[in-house]
Amino acid sequence: MEPLVSPLPIHGNSVQQRWLSCCSLRTLQTWIPILTWLPKYNLRWLQMDIIAGATVGLTTVPQALAYAEVAGLPVQYGLYSAFMGGFFYCVLGTSKDVTLGPTAIMSLLCSFFIEGDPVYAVLLTFLCGVIQASMALLKLGFLLDFISYPVIKGFTAAAAVTIGFGQVKNLLGLKNVPRQFFFQLYYTFQKIPEARLGDVVLGVSCMVLLIVLMKMKSTLPPLSEEHTATVRAAHKLVLSAATVRNALVVVGAAIMAFALEAPNRHYFTLTGKTSKGLPPFRPPPFSEITPNGTIISFTDMVLDIGGGLAIVPLMGVLESIAIAKAFGSQNNYRIDPNQELFAIGVTNIMGSFVSAYPVTGSFGRTAVNSQTGVCTPAGGVITGVIVLLSLAYLMPVFYYIPKASLAAVIICAVTPLFDYHHVIQLWRVKKLDLVPFMVTFLVSFWEIQYGIVGGLLVSGAMLLYNEARPKIKVTDHDFLLMELDSGLSYPAAEHLSHVIYNHALLVCPPRSVVLDCHHVSRIDFTVVNEVRDLIQQFRLQNVTLIFSGLKDCLLEVFKAADLELQHTDSVEAAGASLLGNTHHDRGPVG
Repeated sequence: MEPLVSPLPIHGNSVQQRWLSCCSLRTLQTWIPILTWLPKYNLRWLQMDIIAGATVGLTTVPQALAYAEVAGLPVQYGLYSAFMGGFFYCVLGTSKDVTLGPTAIMSLLCSFFIEGDPVYAVLLTFLCGVIQASMALLKLGFLLDFISYPVIKGFTAAAAVTIGFGQVKNLLGLKNVPRQFFFQLYYTFQKIPEARLGDVVLGVSCMVLLIVLMKMKSTLPPLSEEHTATVRAAHKLVLSAATVRNALVVVGAAIMAFALEAPNRHYFTLTGKTSKGLPPFRPPPFSEITPNGTIISFTDMVLDIGGGLAIVPLMGVLESIAIAKAFGSQNNYRIDPNQELFAIGVTNIMGSFVSAYPVTGSFGRTAVNSQTGVCTPAGGVITGVIVLLSLAYLMPVFYYIPKASLAAVIICAVTPLFDYHHVIQLWRVKKLDLVPFMVTFLVSFWEIQYGIVGGLLVSGAMLLYNEARPKIKVTDHDFLLMELDSGLSYPAAEHLSHVIYNHALLVCPPRSVVLDCHHVSRIDFTVVNEVRDLIQQFRLQNVTLIFSGLKDCLLEVFKAADLELQHTDSVEAAGASLLGNTHHDRGPVG
């Protein structure tokens, strides 16, 4: 007797095949990209990765200290955030160039939600990582596609202004200046008479030196075979000095501050005492006890962070993937956006165990990494080791770093983010895109998160308006030919009816219509219901509505709705049908 169901071995084989597919080398390489390039690793790659990693490390340390100041945290938290990315991105990342760590924009975003509290910063890191990794596992990276280019550029430009001006107080040695931009603007100018001469001179000098080194690097002519050994050595010296200019400036300023420091006389505002050694490895905090003994629960902390749980992880991923795509295109390789999302998520989750605040890809350090000739993500491991060595042995030295020098580093780092060329391009390409750009840019000075949300709402409204108002080209061929240029969905249903009524049914005499649907690939129930009413109105007026070029999938939808309509494969066939059996389709359009 034959069994009523398939034998178990067949089902078992199917499960076994799926299990083997999930555990195949190809699947493992997709989720753990290091398995792709590690077997091919060689000494030449190792040499280039060490050089690039060390160069980026010398750039990372001073920037990390400076960006912690932007986030409103003690400077050591910048270093706590700067090393995990190198280790985990090496295993999980798909770009050889990208370096993960603290950035100016992420630091600014975090500052609005953590209010200078390290406990909130670490919890935000953990939650960001969980959200990002979950999005990767659920394949939700497509949500980033809804953040338009004008919104990104508007936010970036506003962030550059906010961060840059926020460091003016440190450049002038001012104290007790609020963090909110407009109050900061007012009180900075009000307190200019209180500026400290030492901080001003040092800060301006550091900025001039950074700008000079930056210009030297950008104008340095390429080497050729005709150049002598001396010229080549000088070229490499200048290039190296320009590449690690941040480290040179900060170290030089710290040496000067140490040399001039006296017990009763302080020429510069110093970074001050910092925690020594490596951060403890421990789970992120899920509650906080305030100095007065009040316990803040996990729920209350999440509510306090609020919109930061959406904005911080999304903007972090967006920034990193944009950088990875840019350098992948430049260096002829492709990245996996979903895997990048997973790599950033895991990095933030693990970073929360070492007291890090949220990190993302850094454009400046990624550019240094690429230009130095990095071959694999292993360069990030070298960078991470340098940061760890700084934490282990150099923390007492950081006491003497003047805040004015860190302010100079930040201002020079964020200035290129404000690029007016993008505004000119938007004006030339599509002027309407300036609307979400300007909304994002201006509102961000009030609150960064409101600027992003405002820009997204304006961009979404523009997108929905285009969806609700598809272009309908109307021409007269002894009947009305109406050509649709896109799909039809429920926001467009009323607009379609309005156009057909005005041009065909509200004129005297009424006109027959051929609706060219060659470009239509989707409809919904609202559109079907509207078409049903239109067909009924055409029958009452004793004129004809013919659909031309309907795809099979659309015909199936109409058939499922029990809707009888006339349709032809081509406009010519529809016209021949109408001209063969109608006699009153004359008169002007509309």
